[in-house]
Amino acid sequence: MSNSMFRLSIAACGLLLGAAALAQSSAPEVTQPAANDYSKPETWLCRPGREDACTVDLTTTIVAASGKLTREPFKANPNAPIDCFYVYPTVSNDPTPNSDMNAGPEENSVVRAQFARFASQCKLYAPLYRQVTLKALRAAMSGGNFSADRKLGYDDVLAAWNHYLQNDNHGRGVVLIGHSQGSSVLTQLIKNEIDGNPIQSKVLSALLLGTNVAVPKGKDVGGSFQHMPLCRSASQLGCIVSYVTFRSEAPPPPNSRFGRVPTEGMQAACVNPAALNGGKAEMHAYLSAGFNGVSTEAAPPKAWATGAKIETPFVSVPGLLSGECVSSDAGSYLAITTNANPSDPRTDEITGDVVAGGNVLKDWGLHLIDAHVAMGNLIEVVAQQSKAYLKK
Repeated sequence: MSNSMFRLSIAACGLLLGAAALAQSSAPEVTQPAANDYSKPETWLCRPGREDACTVDLTTTIVAASGKLTREPFKANPNAPIDCFYVYPTVSNDPTPNSDMNAGPEENSVVRAQFARFASQCKLYAPLYRQVTLKALRAAMSGGNFSADRKLGYDDVLAAWNHYLQNDNHGRGVVLIGHSQGSSVLTQLIKNEIDGNPIQSKVLSALLLGTNVAVPKGKDVGGSFQHMPLCRSASQLGCIVSYVTFRSEAPPPPNSRFGRVPTEGMQAACVNPAALNGGKAEMHAYLSAGFNGVSTEAAPPKAWATGAKIETPFVSVPGLLSGECVSSDAGSYLAITTNANPSDPRTDEITGDVVAGGNVLKDWGLHLIDAHVAMGNLIEVVAQQSKAYLKK
């Protein structure tokens, strides 16, 4: 799929996210397909103890402001004391309204970019699910027949979650991680199965990225969840990290699908994983170095530093990016500032905007790299929560 096709198709997923967060009540009347059997290994993208989509090369080149390159290896922790359960965003390029259960390059690519690195802290579980596809969302955007079954993907994730609890959890702490459509599915799962129920005591946190979690203005709990507050310290457990990213110089426009919720008195949650209790802080980003894949930024800079040759799949750019949660008439969002210095050899730009027809869709912000820009910070939050959970 060409970059332009990918950018346009990604834009279509807003109809789903902005409408009802996979509300079960809006699902069309369809004959329900057979349930998935998550005891079968092929229904999982990632599971501990095997070679799969999560056992990939995550080597990173650190690009300093001076232009110096340093290679950062990655090593998973085979004895990680907690688990992570991940639901991926809208990526399927299957020609049907709902995806099949065969992992394509798009599912594998997004797992590499958004989830595999958490193996340094937890054992990884990522189910395949029959999500609403890019094709169905494009059809909906163009006024066509939106025939996808939204409930089907949710039911798959619920079945995978229940299988994990019954067969794999064994009383271990778990972190829930999602992005975009994946976050919407997890939001529904938390509402129905976790929030205020006994299993909540095993949930260290839920990282719900690229979606609008509702909270009362000025408060950390209420709205989407009644018992799980926003995370405000690294030792806090049973809490939520959620944000959407926009460039600091390009806040959400009036037509933005992110950073706002429709309910009066509510606002979209914003928790900066680099500064949980607020304020501006450096973002520890892991950006895709050069390959153009689904759910990575559309295209990297022409050069990460003058004369630099990057041979790793990821780069880190210490000091280049900072972030701060902003709440204004424009919305509630994580504002990302690029600390450009034209006099040094390192790049002064990052990419991650959604582009269609050569135009940046400003209402999407930096949706394509919501996870990338804070990956190191998110992993550190999980590391600290793991210590707090084990101590408790």
